[in-house]
Amino acid sequence: MVEIRVIYDEGADQNLPLPAYETPGAAGADLRANLPDRQKITLAPGGRALVPTGLRIEIPAGYEVQIRPRSGLALKHGITLPNSPGTIDSDYRGPLGVIVMNAGEVAFEISHGDRIAQMVVAPVVQAQFTQATALEDSARGSGGFGSTGVG
Repeated sequence: MVEIRVIYDEGADQNLPLPAYETPGAAGADLRANLPDRQKITLAPGGRALVPTGLRIEIPAGYEVQIRPRSGLALKHGITLPNSPGTIDSDYRGPLGVIVMNAGEVAFEISHGDRIAQMVVAPVVQAQFTQATALEDSARGSGGFGSTGVG
């Protein structure tokens, strides 16, 4: 098990729980909106906002945290994350915010404490990039997007 150290931002509501897995088999831990003065955020259709979690995290070297939408919010309300998955690098120590977008047809309200996204801890492999004069052939060849079939 990987340890992710978490602290609350100054002024954040520390009564809200830390990220947590809702079931034993869950891959993502839920993140909650930690809103100053417990104000609400209303997202108009097509609107987006940076929603604070009130947290900062320390990720071990060799790992990242991916921020992903919650499927229920996406299906029922059209709430998604436009940069999904968002990546938090192991050397980032700033405030953890979630860019939330309303792709639905009606306004959506985010309240203090609402579960707004999930975070998945994943290993990272870094590569060495070298300039080459040619690339080896493959079965796919140099075909572009959609070149392997319909869709």
